Formats: sequence, C-alpha cells, structure tokens
Amino acid sequence: MKEVFDFLKSAGTYYLATVEGDQPRVRPFGTVDIFEDRMYIQTGKSKDVSKQLAANPKAELCAFKDGTWLRVCGELVSDDRLEAKAHMLDNYPELKAMYSADDGNTQVLYFKNATATFSSFTAPPKTVTF
Repeated sequence: MKEVFDFLKSAGTYYLATVEGDQPRVRPFGTVDIFEDRMYIQTGKSKDVSKQLAANPKAELCAFKDGTWLRVCGELVSDDRLEAKAHMLDNYPELKAMYSADDGNTQVLYFKNATATFSSFTAPPKTVTF
C-alpha cells in the first residue's frame, strides 16, 4: 500500500471514477492519506461524488507519472471519525480554508478490497492488493 500511496503523492493528481446510475463519472482528485494502515481519500458530503459512492461504493482511480500509470479499484468506505478527518486535514492544511473535521461536510473514505496495478508500455504489470 505504501508504494501506491507514494506514487499517488508524487503524481499529484489522480482521477477518480464512480457511477451514477448507468453513467460513469470521472473527476480529478489530489488527496491521499494513510491512517491506521488504510489508504484514504477526501471529499465533501455535499458533492455528487459522495452521493454516488453512497449509492455504489465501487470506484476506481487512475494516475500517470513518468511513463507509468496506476489503477486502483475497490470499494470506498466512509469513516466518520473525527480523528480520521483531522489526520487528512493535517496533511493537507490548504484544505482547512474549506473544510474542518467537525463541519458535517468533510468526508474521508478508505479503500477496502483494493487491487492496485502499476502498468507501462515497457514493463510487465505489477499488482498490489490491500
């Protein structure tokens, strides 16, 4: 999982895919955190992505850096604990202008049953599960 986290941090931006009914939805994200041996992302409960994940927690993200791309698929599970939210926001202090751990809007989600695949045109794929 640490290798996946490090890749996402260094890539800076990744794209998260969810579904809304039968329509795929993709948007850029930049938050990733490890808390209590789980990999988390962050969003706001008022956003469509939060509603999509509540209806169907299956998601996939993709990032690209230096000729390698990473795809992570699994389920995203919401964690409403203040400690998890505060940990994320402490690692992204720029978000504190928009979010706080106790604002009722901040949402952190961790990957469950995740499969991460590193791919490139020059090397065989490498898969990590967590």
